[in-house]
Amino acid sequence: MNVLALASYPVEAAATRFRLQQFVGLLAERGINLSIHPFLDSRLFKQLYRQKSWPRTAVGLTTSALRRIKDVISARQADVIFVQREAMMFGPPVVEWLSAQALKRPLVLDLDDATYVSYTSPTYGGLSKALKWFGKTDDLIKWARIVTCGNRGIAEYVASKGTEARVIPTVVDTNVFKPLPNTVARNPPVLGWIGTHSTFPYLESIFPVLSDLARSHGFRLKIVGAGKEDVSIPNVEVENSDWQMNREVEDFQAIDIGLYPIDASLYSGWASGKSGFKAVQYMAVGVPYVATPVGGSAEIGVEGTTHLFASTPEEWHRSLADLLTNTEMRGEMGAAGRRFVIEHYGLEAQADKLAEALREAAGAG
Repeated sequence: MNVLALASYPVEAAATRFRLQQFVGLLAERGINLSIHPFLDSRLFKQLYRQKSWPRTAVGLTTSALRRIKDVISARQADVIFVQREAMMFGPPVVEWLSAQALKRPLVLDLDDATYVSYTSPTYGGLSKALKWFGKTDDLIKWARIVTCGNRGIAEYVASKGTEARVIPTVVDTNVFKPLPNTVARNPPVLGWIGTHSTFPYLESIFPVLSDLARSHGFRLKIVGAGKEDVSIPNVEVENSDWQMNREVEDFQAIDIGLYPIDASLYSGWASGKSGFKAVQYMAVGVPYVATPVGGSAEIGVEGTTHLFASTPEEWHRSLADLLTNTEMRGEMGAAGRRFVIEHYGLEAQADKLAEALREAAGAG
């Protein structure tokens, strides 16, 4: 069985890496050949959110759009078209329409974010919103035979549109994402956040809490992937670095307490569609964390056992203070989180669910 996967981003993006690429070998073992065709190549992806590079970016996006014509031709030989979010990052869903409606290829849509919610890019602002073709996702949901969803909230939205929804959370290979052996307690402890330029405003929302916390508790703050050359917080020692794929696991392992704030007031309903993936990553490497119970993060783990929840500044301060002052609590929560991920978020189990969805869409099972 041949499946053509059309992704927005190359493997450097978490959505492509963890919802497509890591399943290639596992699906092959299950008799499914998954071929991934990203819209952006690695070079274009790297410069996409640099405003100064917009002329080259515009040319690159045009080239990528033209290249999608070849993918429509390839779709004729595929048993299933598997679209991760959208085939192109702008404009109407022409590629999907040609593949699913004109060529009558079975379409499976994968949503790990609430792309049906209108969203304004922090980099390109209203221009990006205009080009995004709001309403595209609803069309894709309508044309899809099955939609694989990152969390229950997305699945409920899909079901409300009358399409079959399957929850397949974003997971990691726990043989790769694992705790460091014989970890020595760091002094001071390291609070850590690993994300992207688009989610950095969530972290900024708790900067006042971190500044106040640092007056009475010693810690360092590790930030990875903010997309900022300089990040400073009063009273806080900050280590700020770019995200690099080759040290992704190492960055997570270098944290003692994970931060997962989500400010639901930002980007309107977009936040409620977040799949909670960062929680899975923290737990896989044995790191306790504090999270805002919004979207997928509210569904993952066991509060008080694998992590703590915090919604208000006071709750954030109290939860972080508790973890900073209690080394034993951190160790127990980290170990519990690791067990939870192995038990509930195994890669093989998710591969089984994905293979079943693809076969069912193709009419082969």
